[in-house]
Amino acid sequence: MATSHESSGNSSRSRSMSDQQCQVMCYHGEIAPLREVKYNGPTYGKKFYGCSYWPRTCGYFKWADEVHEIRDMQMRLLEKDTEIAELEMEKGFLEDKIKRLKETKLKLNDVVEELSIENSEIREGLYAAKADKRVILGLALSWIFFLLYVLIK
Repeated sequence: MATSHESSGNSSRSRSMSDQQCQVMCYHGEIAPLREVKYNGPTYGKKFYGCSYWPRTCGYFKWADEVHEIRDMQMRLLEKDTEIAELEMEKGFLEDKIKRLKETKLKLNDVVEELSIENSEIREGLYAAKADKRVILGLALSWIFFLLYVLIK
């Protein structure tokens, strides 16, 4: 590429507020200032990040729009990671809830079984009581018929 680059500030190491917010680092580990192509050519006016020690540079160079695209992708990735973490937490809560519901279901099944047994015992008792009433009624009727028979004779 046959274009020359100049710093957008007074000094090659100047840092503006937007540079600090971007935090693009050169290979020296320094914040790479946002610069702009000043010489005529196809890239005139295009913004780029370069080494903070320009012109004795470490070779770091990145077009600003590429950095922003990477940042957008990193931000989307971070959002997806956050969403995954939230869903995993929700999954854990739901698994705990399912476990508690299964335990409750087992307890309720035990209660239903106990009530079913109790219901069967009560029914048996009622059938026995009906049978006892029938026996008593049969005995009473047989005594009445016996008395009538004795009286008639």
